[in-house]
Amino acid sequence: MQAAIGGNLAKQKLAANDLVLCFGVNQLRTPNIAMMAAACGFDALYIDLEHNPTSLETAAGICVAAIGLGITPIARVSSHDPHDSTRVLDCGAQGVMVPHINTAEEARAIVEVCRFAPSGHRSAAGTVPSLGYAQLSQPEICRRLNQETLLIAMIETPEAVANADAIAAVEGIDTLHIGSTDLSTEMGIPGDYRHQRMRDAFEAVTRAARTHGKSMGVGGVRQDVAFQSWLLGLGVRYLTSGSDTLYILSGGRADVAQIREVAAAAVAGTA
Repeated sequence: MQAAIGGNLAKQKLAANDLVLCFGVNQLRTPNIAMMAAACGFDALYIDLEHNPTSLETAAGICVAAIGLGITPIARVSSHDPHDSTRVLDCGAQGVMVPHINTAEEARAIVEVCRFAPSGHRSAAGTVPSLGYAQLSQPEICRRLNQETLLIAMIETPEAVANADAIAAVEGIDTLHIGSTDLSTEMGIPGDYRHQRMRDAFEAVTRAARTHGKSMGVGGVRQDVAFQSWLLGLGVRYLTSGSDTLYILSGGRADVAQIREVAAAAVAGTA
């Protein structure tokens, strides 16, 4: 399934309560990574601008490639600074993941800068790559971008979990997304996603999202099919299931281990 240029596959699937699988772009820098993500069957990719040195220009190239392939480019921005979100949206991202949203006030501020009037006060740049530079009137550009832009509030602290219902109630926020690594670290149990306190957080945030008609996402829980199944059973519909770094390292390590095992056996056989 692909979206036509201007459409947002991830947002469409989430609205239909379908699963969205997202590929994390951490270290790779060329537009080819979008083609690889599409070839693997991912619905979306997110470009990590928070933890990596990727430039805006590089992110724009990956976003445009993803749009042409019909999968959704999303940027995880580095801060609440309005320019972090709006510049990457103007450059081709169809969604932004904003980290460390702890209160409804912070969520409303993101809506203010990422949506056009009357929903917010985003500055109008005219036609943009996410619409394929289509010749549209300004009212239609604003309407379509408001409709197709995916706004994801990242829940990464116990404070955010406690405020999840109020954050989910903010009009214009589409998805609540638990950053599992950050949240577990803040809880003093880094990486222990199966801990009961983490399970309670997953349940509470999912419940808040469902109550207000928002979708629920989780990142960080990778290569654990049993736990991912539990999350899907809760109602999670957006999963970041892996990243370029993870796949390269896991595939490379497995291949090296296998070859060294074969080599050791060959040496033992000639001894």
